[in-house]
Amino acid sequence: MSPPAGSSVGSRGFYLLREIAALDNRCVIVTSDSNVLAKTPQLRGKMLDQQIDGMHIRWLCTLKFKKTKSLRRILSWLDFELKFFLFGSKGLPKPDAVIVSSLSLLTILNGFLLRRKYGCKVIFEIRDIWPLTLTAEGKYSKLNPLIIILSFIEFIGYKYCDEIVGTMPNLQQHVDKVLNYKRHVHCIPIGFDTDAYKYLNQKRPSDVIPKIPKGKFLIGYIGSIGVSNALDQLFQAAQQTIDEEQIHYLIVGTGDLEHSYKLKYQNQSNVTFHPKISKEQVPQVLEKCDVLYFATHPSEVWNYGQSLNKLVEYMLAGKPVIGSYTGYQSMLNEANCGVFIPSGDVNALVAQIVAFSKFQKTELSRMGDRGKSWINQHRTYRKLGLQYLNEVLLK
Repeated sequence: MSPPAGSSVGSRGFYLLREIAALDNRCVIVTSDSNVLAKTPQLRGKMLDQQIDGMHIRWLCTLKFKKTKSLRRILSWLDFELKFFLFGSKGLPKPDAVIVSSLSLLTILNGFLLRRKYGCKVIFEIRDIWPLTLTAEGKYSKLNPLIIILSFIEFIGYKYCDEIVGTMPNLQQHVDKVLNYKRHVHCIPIGFDTDAYKYLNQKRPSDVIPKIPKGKFLIGYIGSIGVSNALDQLFQAAQQTIDEEQIHYLIVGTGDLEHSYKLKYQNQSNVTFHPKISKEQVPQVLEKCDVLYFATHPSEVWNYGQSLNKLVEYMLAGKPVIGSYTGYQSMLNEANCGVFIPSGDVNALVAQIVAFSKFQKTELSRMGDRGKSWINQHRTYRKLGLQYLNEVLLK
């Protein structure tokens, strides 16, 4: 939960609390300077206090890590918890409520200590379902000592917190499964900041645009190119539709699999690669696409729903979306602005791409407009911040 790294439609926790602070509430964020997704200041001591957008931000100097899947990341979590326990809350105002926002589950223990000290409410917020992510996708054994410890912390967190919040729409089912009884779960998903979105939509030159073939039906993917992005079936679909001369695929981004994909597909006539672009250039490139694409691997994690920044950005672009996704469905089906197809089903993907390519431009435009209208109606952080305040904090 940190200030965004530049202008972004993401940075959910920061934007939510900023909206809550704007409603005459005092908000404090205590976070780590090892957050690889945040623009962190240079700390010369053990902590740094800043005032940003009407909020008090306290940075704790913690162990740095480069790889998200590494022992150093776990050690960094432990370092944060110890430093928070020793001095992280010193000098801060007495809280009425403490929001413990995962990824690390360990902070719930410090949350319970603060509740014991101040009598405040503790909200347990889940943005990624640990340790399920480790067992379902990392293939860790449930008997692994780390998994056993995290499972215990997850259980007591759900059982003894005052309120549970999840970004995913079906977290309720997972919580009920862990506890073996029903507890109410609030869904406060990822949204977007209207001011950041307006800033991003200012026209800026992009060197991608001249490389896009003219007169083609363009399937666009913008984002990381790694194992978790499940892009194999998109490239397989490109191979199967190479004789459909009007269809072209634009892949913009970088990642661990970028080199191997380029070796195999960069000479294919219906595929264009381009390196990662700045966030400021993204809307202009999305505007040139006819249909946008995202994918996930099959996983138990998705049974409880998704809340993806990418899908928010795609819907804001006002374009139809194809999602290769097997799990609890939301957003696309609610807005009627695209389709979900089963993860890994290349034939279904090909059929959907070909079907969309035969749609009239006006029909595709109406579909995209429905998504843009829905996301503006339901997912601004102003609306979500008010929902968080009224339904969770003031409950």
